[in-house]
Amino acid sequence: MREIALINPQSELSAEHRRSGIHIIVAAGRDGAIGHAGGMIWHLSEDLRRFRRLTMGHPIIMGRKTWMSLPKGALPGRRNIVVSRAPLFTAPGAEVFASLADALRATVTDPLVFIIGGGEIYRQMMPLADTIHLTRIDADCPDADTFFPLPDEREWELAEASETHASADGIEYRFETWARRANP
Repeated sequence: MREIALINPQSELSAEHRRSGIHIIVAAGRDGAIGHAGGMIWHLSEDLRRFRRLTMGHPIIMGRKTWMSLPKGALPGRRNIVVSRAPLFTAPGAEVFASLADALRATVTDPLVFIIGGGEIYRQMMPLADTIHLTRIDADCPDADTFFPLPDEREWELAEASETHASADGIEYRFETWARRANP
């Protein structure tokens, strides 16, 4: 009987995949909380407007669970790319790739690509990204089960930060843009 070697998609990512123009976009609580039970925790209208403004016209790469959390499926005005190891998975209105390496190869001619989640995709892409657009929410979610690895200031520097805003329900947040340090 022939053995089949399983490929770990993370092991396919390497320095050769690093390029300028890989941006992560995320809204996270104080401890990096981003999700619970397959959905987003934070629903701030200003954050959603910022997400739309920044990602419009650019490819967006996401994992299967993030795709499934989108209430209306593919986000209009963007090339939707879903990474899933499930061989029969389909995503109407999106392209599906078996690995992040394949998804990155498919966007190599795009000057800018956004990584939109979820937690595992963010963890794998942190070493390759050059910019993080972080909505930093001054709140905790004790029920969170998905987290974003907040920027390590030894590797990232805060390039821009907005004033602190408050949502209609009193949640304070600010928009931050982090740039990878040239020589961490």
